[in-house]
Amino acid sequence: MARLAILILFAASALAADFKAGVARVDITPSTPIWLSGYASRKHPSEGVLHPLWGKALAIEDSKRNRVVIVTTDLIGLPRPISELVAARVQKEYGLDRSQLLLNSSHTHTGPLVKANLELMFELSPDDKRTLEAYSQKLTDNLVSVAGAALGKLAPANIAFGQGQAGFATNRREPAGGGMRIGVNKEGPVDHSVPVLKVTAADGSLMAVLFGYACHNTTLTGEFYKISGDYAGFAQIEVERVNPGATAMFLMLCGADQNPNPRSSLELAQQHGNTLAASVGAALSGKVQRVKGPIRAAFQIVEPEFQPHTRETFERLLTASNPVQVRNAKMMLRAYDDGRPVRRTPYPVQAIRFGKSLTLVALGGEVVVDYALRIKREYPKENIVVAGYSNDVMCYIPSRRILKEGGYEAVDSMIYYGQPGPFTEEVEDTIFGTIHQVLSRVGRKAPR
Repeated sequence: MARLAILILFAASALAADFKAGVARVDITPSTPIWLSGYASRKHPSEGVLHPLWGKALAIEDSKRNRVVIVTTDLIGLPRPISELVAARVQKEYGLDRSQLLLNSSHTHTGPLVKANLELMFELSPDDKRTLEAYSQKLTDNLVSVAGAALGKLAPANIAFGQGQAGFATNRREPAGGGMRIGVNKEGPVDHSVPVLKVTAADGSLMAVLFGYACHNTTLTGEFYKISGDYAGFAQIEVERVNPGATAMFLMLCGADQNPNPRSSLELAQQHGNTLAASVGAALSGKVQRVKGPIRAAFQIVEPEFQPHTRETFERLLTASNPVQVRNAKMMLRAYDDGRPVRRTPYPVQAIRFGKSLTLVALGGEVVVDYALRIKREYPKENIVVAGYSNDVMCYIPSRRILKEGGYEAVDSMIYYGQPGPFTEEVEDTIFGTIHQVLSRVGRKAPR
């Protein structure tokens, strides 16, 4: 009788669940020394590991078998060649449409260089290139396998949404000498929200916690050579310590113009991680809103344009003092020689909506906070989370305001990403036109 009662109770719990969910992880820590990405000032490959890097996957299925898989990675960014290969293989092996797979990177600056992402930052030796190629190939396999593993673990689950706050992100665009430099601008726009997705099994146990924050993972600056996930890595470790058996996943939001403050020490990275974990904990134990289906997803590519350039633009830069600028100029001239000068870039926009309770917008590139703040203003009647660094990290994505102001995010950063120069002033309008289209396809009406 006791066994029958347990079976009846389990069956009732399963019937009450709104979704099925599965979670999996794979260790993506490099097994050998490798160049760390994010700071061009570094002079040699990595020296040891502070903590492992992870690829983690959360699969969710509604009652009509609509599915999505969210994959988070402790990496600087995933370039389009890798993300599209992963997506194609996941579609072939597991039947997921491109819109149903979201790939996000934490943008840690103490993680490995990834092939086709910020490679121009360093003059790599043949051995360095072989190491990079091997790591990137294995990474691709790992991301496909972790998505499949999460799908293979689907079981009855419920999902709830909560919000926290963390205040260590500071706008880094500091006015100076008539321009902008990277510093501390306490008057600049920020987004201190900490969105939290709480995934519980049918028995009420915590399966997974997906949380986000809009801030560069740059507490550990260029003099640090040990592999880590920076504050986001420490936050995930702390959330999992406090919630044994649960998987913590970090989603990088629109933090391209935000830095941790203060920064530049291991102790501060741990401190910021613990601050973020405490905010997540408060959201988990506080008031949360139940998330319901159906799941709807949409994905679209748009191509914002770069400002006009000619061969002479890059020929003049062949004698520049910055070696990265010279490497970029040579690459742009090769594109001219091949008859395909770089005039625009493919840009992914994705939306995943859960009934009328939650919408997740995923934008490619290093997106400045203006985009998230504008989306929240335009769509105020429903919980909305806006992630950057998703599906492709091809360069910084400035708003019209930032493009006019100039500075690193608008102009100087583009050479490191192998782009020809700044976007045109239409970049924000071009991307928002696609955001509106994608959100309309998942049932969110465009603003009037």
